[in-house]
Amino acid sequence: MLDNILQAYGFINEVEVHPFGTGLINHTWTIKNGQNKLILQRINQNVFKAPADIAANIRLIGNFLAKQYPEYLFVTPEKTLQQEDIVYITKEGYFRLFPFVKDSHTIDVVNSTMQAYEAAKQFGRFTKLLCHFPCEQLHITLPDFHNLSLRYQQFEKAIAEGNTARIKEAAATIEFLKNNRSIVDTSERIQKNPAFKKRVTHHDTKISNVLFDDNDQGLCVIDLDTVMPGYFISDVGDMLRTYLSPVSEEETDFSKIEIRSDYFKAIAKGYLEEMKEELSADEKAHFVYAGKFMIYMQALRFLTDYLNNDVYYGSKYEGHNFMRAKNQVVLLEKLMEKEEALIRMIEK
Repeated sequence: MLDNILQAYGFINEVEVHPFGTGLINHTWTIKNGQNKLILQRINQNVFKAPADIAANIRLIGNFLAKQYPEYLFVTPEKTLQQEDIVYITKEGYFRLFPFVKDSHTIDVVNSTMQAYEAAKQFGRFTKLLCHFPCEQLHITLPDFHNLSLRYQQFEKAIAEGNTARIKEAAATIEFLKNNRSIVDTSERIQKNPAFKKRVTHHDTKISNVLFDDNDQGLCVIDLDTVMPGYFISDVGDMLRTYLSPVSEEETDFSKIEIRSDYFKAIAKGYLEEMKEELSADEKAHFVYAGKFMIYMQALRFLTDYLNNDVYYGSKYEGHNFMRAKNQVVLLEKLMEKEEALIRMIEK
C-alpha cells in the first residue's frame, strides 16, 4: 500500500517503515531513508470528510507565519513530485508527509507542572502569533465540534428516544447534567458577546499535540487537523480537562480524580504569558469556566452515546461510556468545588 505513496514523494530506494505514536484518529508511520526521517500520516476520512480543507488551512497558516514570524517553528507537509502537500491514493485515501523534527519528542500524559506550563505556553503562542490572521478564511474541518448547544440537544434526544433501561440506570447522572444546564446558557451568551473574539483555535490541546525538546522545553504545536475559527475557551478548556487530574477519562476508581491547583497555576501562567494582552477582561473572567465548558460537554457526549447504545465512541466493556460520563461528572464536581479559589488565582 505505502509503495505508491512513497513513489509520489520520489522515494525509489528501499526505506524503513514503522508504525508510530498512539493517536486514535489518523494512522501514522515513521519513514527512514538513510539519515532522513519523516512522519507519514493517513487522514481518517470517517472523521475528516474533506482532507483537502485541512491541507488548505495548514497552507494558509504556514504562509502567514513564514512571512510574519519566520523564526517560529511551524511544521509544514513535504511536497510530492507534483508539488502537492497531500496525496490521494485510490482505495487507500489521503496521505501527507512531514519532516521529523530533530531531537524532539511527544508526551502522552502530563507528568509535571513544567510540562503543563510549556504546553500551555505553546498553545497560547500559536494563537497569539495568529491573532491578526483573518480566521474566517479557514475551512471548518469538523462542523459543530465544540457546539455545546447542539451536544445538549443530542443529549435531550437520547433521553427521549434512547435505550430505556440505560436511561433508568443513568437517572442520577442525567439529573446532574440537567441541573447544570447553565453551563450551556453561558456558552450561548459568549457567542453573542463581542468581548469574546473568534481566533485561530487549535481545538485539541492534549499534551501529545506539543513537541518538546530533550529538556522538556516546548518547541511548537502539531496535529493541526482541528485548527478552525473558535473561542479561547476551547483550547484552555481542553487543557484544564486533560491536565488537571492525575488520571484520565478512562479511570473507574473515581477517588483518584482530583483538581491539582499547582497544575492549574502552571496552565494559567503559560497561556497568559502569551495571551494576557490579547484576551479581554470578560475572557479572562471565564478562564475557569473554560474547564467547566469542556468537561461538561464531554460528559454529555459520553452519556449520550451510552444512551444511544454506544454508536459513536464504541465500547470496550459493558457500561464503558457510562463510566466515562460519570468520570467526567466527578471531575466537573471537583472543579466546581475549587472554582472560586481558582478564579482568585487568575485575578492575581
